[in-house]
Amino acid sequence: MTLARVFEELVGPDAPVEFVAYDGSRAGTPGADIRLEVRSPYAVSYLVHSPGSLGLARAYVSGHLNVHGDMYTALSTMQQALGEVSWGDKLRVLSEVLRNPLLRGAVSRRLPPPPQEAPFSRVPSWLRHSKRRDAKAISHHYDVSNTFYEWVLGPSMAYTCACYPREDATLEEAQRYKHDLVAKKLGLRPGMRLLDVGCGWGGMVMHAAKEYGVKALGVTLSKQQAEWAQKAIADRGLSELAEVRHLDYRDVEETGFDAISSIGLTEHIGKANLPSYFSFLYDKLVPGGRMLNHTITRPDNMAPPMKPGGFINRYVFPDGELEGPGYIQSKMNDAGFEIRHQENLREHYARTLRAWCRNLDAHWDEAVAEVGEGTARVWRVYMAGCVIGFERNWIQLHQTLGVKLDRNGNSHMPLRPDWGA
Repeated sequence: MTLARVFEELVGPDAPVEFVAYDGSRAGTPGADIRLEVRSPYAVSYLVHSPGSLGLARAYVSGHLNVHGDMYTALSTMQQALGEVSWGDKLRVLSEVLRNPLLRGAVSRRLPPPPQEAPFSRVPSWLRHSKRRDAKAISHHYDVSNTFYEWVLGPSMAYTCACYPREDATLEEAQRYKHDLVAKKLGLRPGMRLLDVGCGWGGMVMHAAKEYGVKALGVTLSKQQAEWAQKAIADRGLSELAEVRHLDYRDVEETGFDAISSIGLTEHIGKANLPSYFSFLYDKLVPGGRMLNHTITRPDNMAPPMKPGGFINRYVFPDGELEGPGYIQSKMNDAGFEIRHQENLREHYARTLRAWCRNLDAHWDEAVAEVGEGTARVWRVYMAGCVIGFERNWIQLHQTLGVKLDRNGNSHMPLRPDWGA
């Protein structure tokens, strides 16, 4: 059995994809917009020993499998085609593969993971999230290259879900709108003090300082992010109001903040640490202070958690843990916050990721030269895969607004939300 025959057995002879393999066999639709190229027997070994997305990613990241054309379209097409194949048929095809001496030799090769995999990603959950380990996990993903992120993220340098005010809004408009939406939900006014935990490259900190006259402190575990942010703050003449420190949020000594924003940090905290996380932030606020939590979630509290041995955990976000929106809200509530508003920006994250994918493709050769082809391939496949995840409601993005009541139970909130539709 040739590899092309294996492909046809799994996805059908008329798949809208062109398939070519190192054994000279071909299948699918010649000249299709998407072309899958199996370049060596090692790709087969990765796919067999790590079935599903992990094996596919390993084969692609290591360069033994090439995807020509739009990665999102390729993943979406293959996911749909393979999703219609029963496990019985997959096992039958595998047994036929093992009867072929050439393919059996490929399958027998159990290869080491590509070097882009985090070497510390597979440990029990109770060993995760020490300060040292969290710093290592954050560095793995964020200390790649500021230049690389400038190409992918664009001028905003915002690596979190944007909020699109219009169908035709650009990524930059949507990121600015997101920062302003957070500022309005927090009720920022001149003279207030804002703590932004997990601040990234300082986008929210600089927006709050420039647009609202707020004295803003941001903290991040990424040394490269902090250095970039501090330079940007100085270049924009905001040093009197804005500051970003290379610091674990748990080491922030100041208190008495009027508002706290947590944009894209909760995913890195760990389920067991959520109660102490929200309690810590609650204690940092003045009575009447608000906290906005912006985080990726599972679609409900019953959905299975992220696989500790899956592609995202091993290659992208080591130790990442997603919880359902109800669970997040309940832990905020238990910490003392009164929940005042929640919304799901799932479709907005799919749009955001599409824009990042376009940016990466537009700077592909430069990105490969900057961070290496393996790392660039990790970002290409993970971002395209996440577009599908948000579109198909496998994952969501929730903003949850809480307030610390004063001693008389007053929230100091407006009678109706005043941050617009």
